[in-house]
Amino acid sequence: MKVFYATGRRKNSVARVRIVPGSGNILVNKRSLIDHFKRETLKMIIEQPLELTETISKFDIVANVRGGGLTGQAGAVRLGISRALLKYDEELRPILKTNGFLTRDPREKERKKYGMAGARKRFQFSKR
Repeated sequence: MKVFYATGRRKNSVARVRIVPGSGNILVNKRSLIDHFKRETLKMIIEQPLELTETISKFDIVANVRGGGLTGQAGAVRLGISRALLKYDEELRPILKTNGFLTRDPREKERKKYGMAGARKRFQFSKR
């Protein structure tokens, strides 16, 4: 039995994903996909690469995710699944690449600057 490992990252989330030939079960942090990601959009994000490559019922997926919020975690798992599918079959690359599933989303939180309320917001200006 072949096991394929990959890592996905998004924002502050890191997902370690492994795909194993199976029936299509998805576990995230030892919980089912529905228990971990309650929003339908997040489930859809995670299943996108599997539906696109028509491998949704071929693999069992086990993902460990740490850091960030739910949206970042979902994006990290999606990237991890996409990279693991590449290790399974390199011929899936054009399909995944054209849909942007192999691109690591580089957007990070911008740091807060001194003398300002946030990263870009300033404190209220007072003339007097």
